[in-house]
Amino acid sequence: MTQQPRPGALARMSSKFLPFSDAASDDLPLGQLLRLSLFQVSVGMASVMLLGTLNRVMIVELSVPAMVVAMMIALPVLIAPFRALLGFRSDTYRSAIGWKRIPYLWFGSLWQMGGLAVMPFALIVLSGDQTLGPTWAGEVLAALAFLMTGLGLHMTQTAGLALASDRASEETRPQVVALLYVMFLVGMAVSAVVIGWLLTDFSSLRLVRVVQGAAAAGIILNLIALWRQERVRPMSKAEREAPRPRFRDAWDDYMRGGSAGRLLLVVFLGTLGFNMQDVLLEPYGGEVLGLSVSATTLLTTMWACGALVGFAIAARRLRAQANPYRMAATGILVGIFAFCAVIFAGPLQSTAMFFAGAALIGLGAGYFAVSTLTTAMTMPETGAAGRGLALGAWGAAQATAAGLGIAIGGGVRDWVNGMALSGDLGPALHGAATGYSVVYHMEIAFLFLTLVVLGPLVRHAPAPDTASNGKGPIGLADFPT
Repeated sequence: MTQQPRPGALARMSSKFLPFSDAASDDLPLGQLLRLSLFQVSVGMASVMLLGTLNRVMIVELSVPAMVVAMMIALPVLIAPFRALLGFRSDTYRSAIGWKRIPYLWFGSLWQMGGLAVMPFALIVLSGDQTLGPTWAGEVLAALAFLMTGLGLHMTQTAGLALASDRASEETRPQVVALLYVMFLVGMAVSAVVIGWLLTDFSSLRLVRVVQGAAAAGIILNLIALWRQERVRPMSKAEREAPRPRFRDAWDDYMRGGSAGRLLLVVFLGTLGFNMQDVLLEPYGGEVLGLSVSATTLLTTMWACGALVGFAIAARRLRAQANPYRMAATGILVGIFAFCAVIFAGPLQSTAMFFAGAALIGLGAGYFAVSTLTTAMTMPETGAAGRGLALGAWGAAQATAAGLGIAIGGGVRDWVNGMALSGDLGPALHGAATGYSVVYHMEIAFLFLTLVVLGPLVRHAPAPDTASNGKGPIGLADFPT
């Protein structure tokens, strides 16, 4: 009888040191789950290449105008609103053997690998290092490479998340999705360190090797992830010919939900405020603070770590029944403080303040995203509108704002710097930091505007009753990516 408490103590120790050990189930053992999560590492690595390393390389090392860089990087981000369509197509995909997710995961991996494989050559041509062909070849090839990579990235992640959700049980699905989110951030953080180290001594040949190496690593990780993950379920001819559902009625029901439209506007404005710096933070460190490629690549690691901390703090606050609208406002205030730190890092030549500001941007953005996502998850279901539609609308608003923010930030930086360096703004503003500073001030203004739009929701909307479903308050494992 004295030996009975021992298994409980071991289980508690396992849960303490391996937080996602309870994500496994009979249909999805822990080994298969960890193997499946490798696709998130691949997606995180591709995200670092697109939003971190390559924009710095194009602007500083290859001397490509920031407006062109912003437009290139915005292309894959603007594809993200179609993730709902990709997910829906994989839901309703008809095949004789019954596979729904694997075809999309496989072809997404191919698109991602193909885009990264041709990316470095397109960027070298874009920089002007060209002897044959039309002058517009660099822009066209680079745009196609970014589109291919973005399409593959979003297709891979959407199908992979859907496959993990299919295989998980009702009890373990939230923990599975949370593990995949953490693996995405881990993939970003680790790959940022490795890529930065590999590009310490920059050259065009090294750029080709690193980017194509990332393409090969991505396809290998995805092959390991998808191997024997989806069961064969033969479909009858009647099942394959069955009509597919429509979304129009569900969307109308969702928009009639009262606060849904205002929530989407909050998500759009807040994401715009946080994401205009995506294409500029690393070039700012290189041009204004004189940091190397490897040093500025670490900014992505700082941002990812900050986002993960914000995610954990938000989970703790939600366990205490905090109002997610007030939490979103707190995330916005953290973002305002973070951009102030980045702005002052330039004139003070403070690298520590700059990296701290980058980490706080991630923390505020993560805290804001989790808070608004919680609101979307807990909105009441009406008619044909389910929570899947709410989360899809949330993702579409966020992704569209992110793409527009990147494009606007790069364009404003080029325009203002052109006037500043030509002397049109006076001697006090004659410098490379002027355009960056204007963009960061615009982001602060957008975040204040988000607070104004968010105000009525904070005042009038009650905090969701997360304990009413009989499963207790929403915690870290209850948030999808």
